[in-house]
Amino acid sequence: MNPQLQNALIVSIMLGYGLMEYATRRYKDTVHASADDTKLELFMFLSLLAIAQPLAILATNKLCLWLLPQHLGALADLPWWGMVLILLVGDDFTQYWWHRLSHSPLLWPLHRAHHTAKYMSIRITYRNNFFYYLMMPGLWIGGVLVYLGLGKVYGIYIVVKLAVILGAHCAWRWDEPLYRLPALRPLMWLVERTISTPATHWAHHALTNSDGVGHYKGNFGNLLFVWDLIFGTAHITRRYPAKVGLQDDLLYGQERWYHEMFFPLLQSKREHSALTKGGRAYAEAETQADAPRAAA
Repeated sequence: MNPQLQNALIVSIMLGYGLMEYATRRYKDTVHASADDTKLELFMFLSLLAIAQPLAILATNKLCLWLLPQHLGALADLPWWGMVLILLVGDDFTQYWWHRLSHSPLLWPLHRAHHTAKYMSIRITYRNNFFYYLMMPGLWIGGVLVYLGLGKVYGIYIVVKLAVILGAHCAWRWDEPLYRLPALRPLMWLVERTISTPATHWAHHALTNSDGVGHYKGNFGNLLFVWDLIFGTAHITRRYPAKVGLQDDLLYGQERWYHEMFFPLLQSKREHSALTKGGRAYAEAETQADAPRAAA
């Protein structure tokens, strides 16, 4: 895809979702961001565009030219659907596992920032730790696949993927009215089992699992929700959690944006923080036990 066309489509998708957030008043009514929220989201978005993505593409190209010069464009003659299948495995499948592993004690500090927002919006889509994207396997594999000749479909793939993941985080829940239309029930049954939707992804951001809607230990799919179905981490309710965010932030206060973005280089001094040496994520049972003490 022509880079100018790709960028135009990406900007149009972002503007479209943003306008719907405002037009439906979902942004005004639900997005109450602090200054730290805004700084973290802005700087992470810029760092992804200016550092992580270009570095992955350029570095893999240089490495492949050095190590695999004879394989430049080796897959360029594959049919488009073959290229798409390779990208889905090399990028989206690996991202499912990267996301899932990022909820483990070892990698949680690099992903925690994505869950500290107390709201859902397209603005939190790339809210993460600086090193989260630098270490994401899919970015580097994508660079290798472009070198091997998949560049002509990679741009289209990225546009489609962006449309899905922005929609899954959007304050405007595009799937909500569609569930109410009887004629669309078969289609929506298929859609919600194929791609990430607001209903399934909001559940992943839920403040609690106790309401039967929240499922922050599953629904890890990025573009495709199929991976969650295959590996037993899917939870489909067609409902949305009442609140999103993290329990320990409610108890001990929000972390500073620079600790969330630059851990482990910068470490938190907050009580019971995962962003410090030896720190760990709080389990829901622990936060519920501590709630009366914190409120006293």
